[in-house]
Amino acid sequence: MKKLLVYSDGASKGNPGDAGIGVVIRSTAGDVISETADYIGKTTNNVAEYKALLRGLEMASDLRADEVIVRSDSQLLVMQLCGAYKVKSEHLRPLHAEACRLLASFGCCRVEHIPREENRRADELANEGVKRGKNRAVADLLKSSLNKAANSSRESSGSDSSDGGQTTLGL
Repeated sequence: MKKLLVYSDGASKGNPGDAGIGVVIRSTAGDVISETADYIGKTTNNVAEYKALLRGLEMASDLRADEVIVRSDSQLLVMQLCGAYKVKSEHLRPLHAEACRLLASFGCCRVEHIPREENRRADELANEGVKRGKNRAVADLLKSSLNKAANSSRESSGSDSSDGGQTTLGL
């Protein structure tokens, strides 16, 4: 039987704003087996928390875990998964349902609320995901600006796309 610990965290800068997820998969001995940081677009912190959990459960499944212990510093997420809180937000219901489906796919599962300090690495990864998104946005903006500048330069030099951008002088 393979038991894994899934630490997950979501981050949103602006709420809603640029969001990232962080997941750390550990053995019961505490060894890091896998981790990930990803940008997930613009969304709320609660959506990011759920998406981080979903990614962690998918990773645990890919690693062929029979049993998972989910650890999160999101009280809302943990209490909703345990049934202590209702899922009132319409946009969280499908994510909650998917999380419950994935949790049920393991032979045994447990969801625990932990202090933020115990989830530090997942938090770092979630913030790294946000940074990746912001860096990607800056890179896309620079690329767009460079393309516009190149097109403007071609137009002002009299070249057109029909000749591959080449300018021919008739002598």
